[in-house]
Amino acid sequence: MEKIGRFGDFGGQYVPETVMNAVTELQAAYDKYKNDPEFLAELRDLYHNYAFRPSLLYYAEKMTKDLGGPKIYIKREDLNHTGSHKINNALGQVLLAKKMGKKRVIAETGAGQHGVATATICAYFNMECEVYMGREDMERQALNVYRMNLLGAKVTGVDSGTATLKDAINEAMRDWATNIETTFYCIGSVMGPHPYPTMVRDFQKIIGEEAKQQILAAEGKLPDCVVACVGGGSNAMGIFYDFIPEKDVRLVGAEAAGRGVDTDQHAATLTKGDLGIFHGMKSVFLQNDEGQIAPVYSISAGLDYPGIGPEHAFLNSTGRADYVAITDEEAVQAFEYLSRVEGIIPAIESAHAVAAARKIAPTMKPDQIMIINLSGRGDKDVQQIARYRGVNLNA
Repeated sequence: MEKIGRFGDFGGQYVPETVMNAVTELQAAYDKYKNDPEFLAELRDLYHNYAFRPSLLYYAEKMTKDLGGPKIYIKREDLNHTGSHKINNALGQVLLAKKMGKKRVIAETGAGQHGVATATICAYFNMECEVYMGREDMERQALNVYRMNLLGAKVTGVDSGTATLKDAINEAMRDWATNIETTFYCIGSVMGPHPYPTMVRDFQKIIGEEAKQQILAAEGKLPDCVVACVGGGSNAMGIFYDFIPEKDVRLVGAEAAGRGVDTDQHAATLTKGDLGIFHGMKSVFLQNDEGQIAPVYSISAGLDYPGIGPEHAFLNSTGRADYVAITDEEAVQAFEYLSRVEGIIPAIESAHAVAAARKIAPTMKPDQIMIINLSGRGDKDVQQIARYRGVNLNA
Protein backbone atom coordinates (compact mmCIF):
# COMPACT_ATOMS: atom_id res chain seq x y z
CA MET A 1 0.00 0.00 0.00
CA GLU A 2 1.35 3.43 -1.00
CA LYS A 3 1.97 5.67 2.01
CA ILE A 4 0.49 9.15 1.71
CA GLY A 5 3.19 11.74 1.16
CA ARG A 6 5.78 9.14 0.16
CA PHE A 7 7.47 8.45 -3.15
CA GLY A 8 9.07 5.08 -2.54
CA ASP A 9 11.57 5.71 0.27
CA PHE A 10 11.41 9.48 -0.15
CA GLY A 11 9.19 12.25 1.21
CA GLY A 12 7.40 12.22 4.58
CA GLN A 13 6.87 14.82 7.28
CA TYR A 14 10.05 15.37 9.29
CA VAL A 15 9.17 18.52 11.21
CA PRO A 16 9.30 19.61 14.87
CA GLU A 17 6.09 19.66 16.93
CA THR A 18 5.92 23.46 16.63
CA VAL A 19 5.42 23.11 12.88
CA MET A 20 3.41 19.88 12.85
CA ASN A 21 0.14 21.63 13.70
CA ALA A 22 0.55 23.94 10.70
CA VAL A 23 1.45 21.02 8.40
CA THR A 24 -1.58 19.04 9.61
CA GLU A 25 -3.87 22.05 9.09
CA LEU A 26 -2.49 22.58 5.58
CA GLN A 27 -2.85 18.91 4.70
CA ALA A 28 -6.50 18.91 5.79
CA ALA A 29 -7.23 22.08 3.80
CA TYR A 30 -5.56 20.77 0.66
CA ASP A 31 -7.36 17.42 0.93
CA LYS A 32 -10.61 19.38 1.20
CA TYR A 33 -10.07 21.72 -1.74
CA LYS A 34 -7.98 19.74 -4.24
CA ASN A 35 -11.06 18.08 -5.72
CA ASP A 36 -13.55 20.85 -4.87
CA PRO A 37 -15.27 21.93 -8.14
CA GLU A 38 -15.63 25.57 -7.03
CA PHE A 39 -11.96 25.85 -6.02
CA LEU A 40 -10.77 24.19 -9.25
CA ALA A 41 -13.03 26.38 -11.40
CA GLU A 42 -11.71 29.53 -9.71
CA LEU A 43 -8.13 28.33 -10.19
CA ARG A 44 -8.72 27.50 -13.87
CA ASP A 45 -10.18 30.96 -14.39
CA LEU A 46 -7.12 32.57 -12.79
CA TYR A 47 -4.78 30.43 -14.89
CA HIS A 48 -6.53 31.54 -18.05
CA ASN A 49 -7.39 35.17 -17.39
CA TYR A 50 -4.56 36.20 -15.07
CA ALA A 51 -1.57 33.96 -15.86
CA PHE A 52 -2.36 33.76 -19.61
CA ARG A 53 -2.52 29.99 -19.86
CA PRO A 54 -2.27 27.85 -21.86
CA SER A 55 1.34 28.78 -22.55
CA LEU A 56 2.59 28.40 -26.11
CA LEU A 57 4.28 25.24 -27.39
CA TYR A 58 6.67 26.79 -29.90
CA TYR A 59 8.34 24.93 -32.77
CA ALA A 60 12.01 25.96 -32.67
CA GLU A 61 12.65 25.56 -36.38
CA LYS A 62 16.09 27.20 -36.50
CA MET A 63 17.36 25.32 -33.46
CA THR A 64 16.04 22.09 -35.01
CA LYS A 65 17.96 22.73 -38.25
CA ASP A 66 21.10 23.86 -36.44
CA LEU A 67 21.39 20.81 -34.16
CA GLY A 68 20.45 18.33 -36.85
CA GLY A 69 18.53 15.95 -34.62
CA PRO A 70 14.85 15.75 -33.62
CA LYS A 71 12.14 18.35 -34.12
CA ILE A 72 12.49 20.64 -31.12
CA TYR A 73 9.56 22.30 -29.41
CA ILE A 74 9.82 24.77 -26.52
CA LYS A 75 7.14 25.05 -23.83
CA ARG A 76 7.06 28.81 -23.26
CA GLU A 77 6.50 29.21 -19.51
CA ASP A 78 8.53 32.40 -19.88
CA LEU A 79 5.42 33.98 -21.45
CA ASN A 80 3.32 33.57 -18.31
CA HIS A 81 2.41 36.65 -16.25
CA THR A 82 5.46 37.46 -14.04
CA GLY A 83 7.76 35.66 -16.49
CA SER A 84 8.04 32.09 -15.25
CA HIS A 85 6.28 28.87 -14.26
CA LYS A 86 6.21 30.04 -10.62
CA ILE A 87 2.86 31.79 -11.10
CA ASN A 88 1.11 28.39 -11.47
CA ASN A 89 1.95 27.30 -7.94
CA ALA A 90 1.63 30.74 -6.33
CA LEU A 91 -1.91 31.09 -7.69
CA GLY A 92 -2.91 27.73 -6.27
CA GLN A 93 -1.34 28.20 -2.84
CA VAL A 94 -2.43 31.80 -2.24
CA LEU A 95 -5.97 30.92 -3.34
CA LEU A 96 -5.84 28.07 -0.80
CA ALA A 97 -4.54 30.49 1.87
CA LYS A 98 -7.50 32.76 1.16
CA LYS A 99 -9.92 29.83 1.54
CA MET A 100 -8.25 28.95 4.87
CA GLY A 101 -8.81 32.50 6.15
CA LYS A 102 -5.11 33.36 6.44
CA LYS A 103 -4.25 37.06 6.40
CA ARG A 104 -0.52 36.83 5.77
CA VAL A 105 1.56 34.88 3.26
CA ILE A 106 5.28 34.20 3.56
CA ALA A 107 7.60 32.69 0.96
CA GLU A 108 11.24 31.95 0.29
CA THR A 109 12.93 32.76 -2.99
CA GLY A 110 16.27 32.19 -4.70
CA ALA A 111 16.19 33.73 -8.17
CA GLY A 112 13.30 35.91 -7.04
CA GLN A 113 10.74 34.51 -9.48
CA HIS A 114 8.75 32.64 -6.82
CA GLY A 115 8.91 35.70 -4.61
CA VAL A 116 7.65 37.92 -7.43
CA ALA A 117 4.86 35.48 -8.28
CA THR A 118 3.76 35.24 -4.64
CA ALA A 119 3.93 39.01 -4.17
CA THR A 120 1.88 39.45 -7.36
CA ILE A 121 -0.93 37.15 -6.21
CA CYS A 122 -0.92 38.68 -2.72
CA ALA A 123 -1.32 42.12 -4.31
CA TYR A 124 -4.21 40.75 -6.39
CA PHE A 125 -5.92 39.28 -3.30
CA ASN A 126 -4.94 42.22 -1.04
CA MET A 127 -3.00 40.01 1.40
CA GLU A 128 0.10 40.81 3.45
CA CYS A 129 3.25 39.28 1.98
CA GLU A 130 6.78 38.78 3.30
CA VAL A 131 9.49 37.10 1.25
CA TYR A 132 12.72 35.70 2.70
CA MET A 133 15.72 35.92 0.40
CA GLY A 134 19.42 35.22 0.96
CA ARG A 135 21.53 38.37 0.95
CA GLU A 136 23.76 36.90 -1.77
CA ASP A 137 20.71 36.28 -3.96
CA MET A 138 19.36 39.78 -3.27
CA GLU A 139 22.55 41.19 -4.80
CA ARG A 140 22.42 38.84 -7.79
CA GLN A 141 18.71 39.49 -8.37
CA ALA A 142 18.30 43.15 -7.38
CA LEU A 143 15.71 43.69 -10.14
CA ASN A 144 13.39 41.08 -8.63
CA VAL A 145 13.84 42.53 -5.14
CA TYR A 146 12.59 45.86 -6.44
CA ARG A 147 9.71 44.16 -8.26
CA MET A 148 8.60 42.51 -5.00
CA ASN A 149 8.77 45.83 -3.15
CA LEU A 150 6.82 47.47 -5.95
CA LEU A 151 4.11 44.84 -5.53
CA GLY A 152 3.81 45.67 -1.83
CA ALA A 153 5.80 42.76 -0.37
CA LYS A 154 8.39 43.07 2.38
CA VAL A 155 11.66 41.42 1.35
CA THR A 156 13.68 40.24 4.34
CA GLY A 157 17.36 39.54 3.71
CA VAL A 158 18.94 36.46 5.27
CA ASP A 159 22.62 36.64 6.24
CA SER A 160 23.08 33.25 7.90
CA GLY A 161 24.90 30.29 6.31
CA THR A 162 25.68 30.88 2.65
CA ALA A 163 22.99 33.61 2.45
CA THR A 164 21.20 31.78 -0.37
CA LEU A 165 18.03 29.72 -0.90
CA LYS A 166 18.64 27.08 1.80
CA ASP A 167 19.00 29.79 4.44
CA ALA A 168 15.93 31.68 3.20
CA ILE A 169 13.89 28.49 3.68
CA ASN A 170 15.24 28.10 7.22
CA GLU A 171 14.09 31.62 8.14
CA ALA A 172 10.67 31.15 6.51
CA MET A 173 10.18 27.91 8.49
CA ARG A 174 11.01 29.74 11.73
CA ASP A 175 8.52 32.50 10.89
CA TRP A 176 5.81 29.94 10.10
CA ALA A 177 6.34 28.11 13.38
CA THR A 178 5.93 31.40 15.26
CA ASN A 179 2.88 32.72 13.38
CA ILE A 180 0.83 29.63 12.57
CA GLU A 181 -2.56 31.19 13.32
CA THR A 182 -2.31 34.02 10.81
CA THR A 183 0.31 32.89 8.32
CA PHE A 184 0.42 30.62 5.27
CA TYR A 185 3.84 29.46 4.05
CA CYS A 186 3.87 29.36 0.24
CA ILE A 187 6.77 27.03 -0.62
CA GLY A 188 8.08 27.53 -4.14
CA SER A 189 9.14 24.03 -5.15
CA VAL A 190 8.26 20.32 -4.91
CA MET A 191 10.09 20.04 -1.57
CA GLY A 192 9.48 20.26 2.15
CA PRO A 193 7.18 18.15 4.31
CA HIS A 194 4.03 16.56 2.90
CA PRO A 195 1.72 17.90 1.47
CA TYR A 196 4.04 20.41 -0.24
CA PRO A 197 5.79 18.12 -2.78
CA THR A 198 2.44 16.71 -3.93
CA MET A 199 0.56 20.00 -3.74
CA VAL A 200 3.15 22.02 -5.68
CA ARG A 201 3.35 19.28 -8.31
CA ASP A 202 -0.44 19.29 -8.63
CA PHE A 203 -0.45 23.06 -9.22
CA GLN A 204 2.41 22.74 -11.76
CA LYS A 205 1.26 19.64 -13.65
CA ILE A 206 -0.83 21.86 -15.94
CA ILE A 207 2.45 22.41 -17.86
CA GLY A 208 2.71 18.77 -18.90
CA GLU A 209 -1.04 18.39 -19.42
CA GLU A 210 -0.99 21.27 -21.89
CA ALA A 211 2.24 20.12 -23.55
CA LYS A 212 0.83 16.62 -24.14
CA GLN A 213 -2.34 17.99 -25.76
CA GLN A 214 -0.39 20.53 -27.80
CA ILE A 215 2.19 18.08 -29.17
CA LEU A 216 -0.53 15.56 -30.08
CA ALA A 217 -2.37 18.34 -31.93
CA ALA A 218 0.81 19.48 -33.71
CA GLU A 219 2.47 16.14 -34.48
CA GLY A 220 -0.10 13.42 -33.80
CA LYS A 221 2.26 11.63 -31.43
CA LEU A 222 4.02 11.99 -28.09
CA PRO A 223 7.55 13.42 -27.76
CA ASP A 224 10.51 11.09 -27.48
CA CYS A 225 12.29 13.29 -24.94
CA VAL A 226 11.27 16.00 -22.46
CA VAL A 227 13.99 18.19 -20.90
CA ALA A 228 13.75 20.62 -17.95
CA CYS A 229 16.10 22.24 -15.46
CA VAL A 230 16.02 21.01 -11.86
CA GLY A 231 16.80 22.81 -8.61
CA GLY A 232 14.12 21.83 -6.12
CA GLY A 233 12.33 20.62 -9.21
CA SER A 234 8.90 22.20 -9.64
CA ASN A 235 9.06 23.17 -13.33
CA ALA A 236 10.51 19.76 -14.21
CA MET A 237 7.91 17.87 -12.18
CA GLY A 238 5.25 20.08 -13.75
CA ILE A 239 6.13 19.00 -17.27
CA PHE A 240 7.25 15.45 -16.40
CA TYR A 241 4.20 14.33 -14.42
CA ASP A 242 1.72 13.72 -17.22
CA PHE A 243 4.39 11.87 -19.21
CA ILE A 244 5.53 9.52 -16.40
CA PRO A 245 3.12 6.72 -17.45
CA GLU A 246 4.33 7.07 -21.07
CA LYS A 247 7.32 4.73 -20.86
CA ASP A 248 8.63 5.61 -24.34
CA VAL A 249 9.05 9.28 -23.38
CA ARG A 250 12.52 9.92 -21.95
CA LEU A 251 12.53 12.45 -19.10
CA VAL A 252 15.74 14.43 -18.53
CA GLY A 253 16.46 16.84 -15.67
CA ALA A 254 19.38 19.28 -15.93
CA GLU A 255 20.94 20.19 -12.59
CA ALA A 256 23.62 22.75 -11.82
CA ALA A 257 27.23 21.54 -12.04
CA GLY A 258 28.51 25.06 -11.27
CA ARG A 259 32.28 25.10 -11.72
CA GLY A 260 32.36 21.31 -12.10
CA VAL A 261 31.07 18.28 -10.19
CA ASP A 262 34.64 17.37 -9.21
CA THR A 263 34.98 20.67 -7.35
CA ASP A 264 33.13 21.81 -4.22
CA GLN A 265 31.47 24.56 -6.30
CA HIS A 266 28.31 22.95 -7.64
CA ALA A 267 24.68 22.05 -6.81
CA ALA A 268 24.46 18.71 -8.66
CA THR A 269 22.40 16.91 -6.03
CA LEU A 270 21.54 13.67 -7.81
CA THR A 271 25.00 13.42 -9.38
CA LYS A 272 26.93 13.74 -6.12
CA GLY A 273 24.42 13.66 -3.24
CA ASP A 274 23.40 11.11 -0.59
CA LEU A 275 20.23 10.13 1.23
CA GLY A 276 19.35 12.46 4.10
CA ILE A 277 16.65 14.38 5.94
CA PHE A 278 16.40 18.16 5.68
CA HIS A 279 13.68 20.80 5.41
CA GLY A 280 11.03 18.32 6.52
CA MET A 281 11.65 15.63 3.88
CA LYS A 282 13.68 12.51 3.23
CA SER A 283 15.46 12.95 -0.09
CA VAL A 284 18.92 13.27 -1.63
CA PHE A 285 21.18 16.09 -0.42
CA LEU A 286 24.71 17.34 -0.84
CA GLN A 287 26.39 16.65 2.52
CA ASN A 288 29.83 16.67 4.08
CA ASP A 289 31.51 13.65 5.71
CA GLU A 290 29.69 14.35 8.99
CA GLY A 291 26.31 14.39 7.27
CA GLN A 292 25.89 18.17 7.53
CA ILE A 293 24.33 19.98 4.56
CA ALA A 294 27.15 21.21 2.34
CA PRO A 295 27.46 24.71 0.87
CA VAL A 296 26.49 24.75 -2.80
CA TYR A 297 27.16 27.03 -5.74
CA SER A 298 25.64 27.82 -9.12
CA ILE A 299 25.60 30.88 -11.34
CA SER A 300 21.84 30.36 -11.16
CA ALA A 301 20.23 31.58 -7.93
CA GLY A 302 17.23 29.35 -8.65
CA LEU A 303 19.24 26.11 -8.85
CA ASP A 304 21.71 26.47 -5.97
CA TYR A 305 19.73 24.35 -3.51
CA PRO A 306 21.59 21.48 -1.77
CA GLY A 307 18.72 19.00 -2.19
CA ILE A 308 15.97 17.96 -4.56
CA GLY A 309 12.26 17.23 -4.31
CA PRO A 310 11.51 13.68 -3.11
CA GLU A 311 9.55 12.71 -6.23
CA HIS A 312 12.60 13.50 -8.36
CA ALA A 313 14.75 11.39 -6.02
CA PHE A 314 12.24 8.58 -6.57
CA LEU A 315 12.21 8.96 -10.38
CA ASN A 316 16.01 8.90 -10.34
CA SER A 317 16.18 5.82 -8.09
CA THR A 318 13.79 3.88 -10.35
CA GLY A 319 15.49 5.02 -13.55
CA ARG A 320 12.30 6.61 -14.88
CA ALA A 321 14.08 9.95 -15.31
CA ASP A 322 17.71 10.78 -16.10
CA TYR A 323 19.53 13.67 -14.48
CA VAL A 324 22.54 15.36 -16.07
CA ALA A 325 24.86 18.01 -14.66
CA ILE A 326 25.39 21.26 -16.60
CA THR A 327 28.23 23.66 -15.77
CA ASP A 328 27.98 27.45 -15.52
CA GLU A 329 29.87 27.84 -18.78
CA GLU A 330 27.60 25.40 -20.62
CA ALA A 331 24.53 27.21 -19.28
CA VAL A 332 25.86 30.64 -20.27
CA GLN A 333 26.68 29.37 -23.76
CA ALA A 334 23.11 28.00 -24.02
CA PHE A 335 21.75 31.35 -22.76
CA GLU A 336 23.60 33.09 -25.61
CA TYR A 337 22.75 30.36 -28.12
CA LEU A 338 18.97 30.47 -27.69
CA SER A 339 19.06 34.27 -27.72
CA ARG A 340 20.90 34.35 -31.04
CA VAL A 341 19.31 31.38 -32.80
CA GLU A 342 15.66 31.78 -31.79
CA GLY A 343 15.53 35.34 -30.46
CA ILE A 344 14.43 34.05 -27.03
CA ILE A 345 16.39 35.12 -23.94
CA PRO A 346 15.93 32.33 -21.36
CA ALA A 347 16.33 32.48 -17.61
CA ILE A 348 19.78 31.18 -16.66
CA GLU A 349 17.97 28.32 -14.85
CA SER A 350 16.15 27.38 -18.07
CA ALA A 351 19.42 27.70 -20.00
CA HIS A 352 20.62 24.59 -18.15
CA ALA A 353 17.80 22.67 -19.89
CA VAL A 354 18.74 24.21 -23.24
CA ALA A 355 22.36 23.14 -22.67
CA ALA A 356 21.27 19.56 -21.93
CA ALA A 357 19.07 19.59 -25.06
CA ARG A 358 22.02 20.74 -27.18
CA LYS A 359 23.97 17.66 -26.01
CA ILE A 360 21.12 15.18 -26.42
CA ALA A 361 19.61 16.37 -29.72
CA PRO A 362 22.51 15.31 -31.98
CA THR A 363 22.11 11.71 -30.68
CA MET A 364 18.45 11.60 -31.78
CA LYS A 365 16.84 10.99 -35.18
CA PRO A 366 15.02 13.46 -37.47
CA ASP A 367 11.71 11.60 -37.05
CA GLN A 368 11.88 12.08 -33.27
CA ILE A 369 10.56 14.95 -31.13
CA MET A 370 12.02 16.80 -28.15
CA ILE A 371 10.26 19.27 -25.84
CA ILE A 372 12.30 21.71 -23.75
CA ASN A 373 10.52 23.34 -20.82
CA LEU A 374 11.59 26.99 -20.82
CA SER A 375 10.77 27.70 -17.19
CA GLY A 376 11.33 31.46 -17.28
CA ARG A 377 12.59 34.49 -19.16
CA GLY A 378 16.06 35.93 -18.80
CA ASP A 379 15.59 39.67 -18.22
CA LYS A 380 16.62 39.20 -14.59
CA ASP A 381 19.91 37.53 -15.63
CA VAL A 382 21.22 39.79 -18.40
CA GLN A 383 23.33 41.96 -16.10
CA GLN A 384 24.82 38.95 -14.31
CA ILE A 385 25.70 37.21 -17.59
CA ALA A 386 27.26 40.42 -18.85
CA ARG A 387 29.44 40.51 -15.71
CA TYR A 388 30.32 36.83 -16.22
CA ARG A 389 31.47 37.69 -19.75
CA GLY A 390 33.42 40.72 -18.51
CA VAL A 391 31.06 43.31 -19.99
CA ASN A 392 30.46 46.46 -17.90
CA LEU A 393 26.95 47.68 -18.68
CA ASN A 394 27.55 50.90 -16.71
CA ALA A 395 30.63 51.92 -18.68
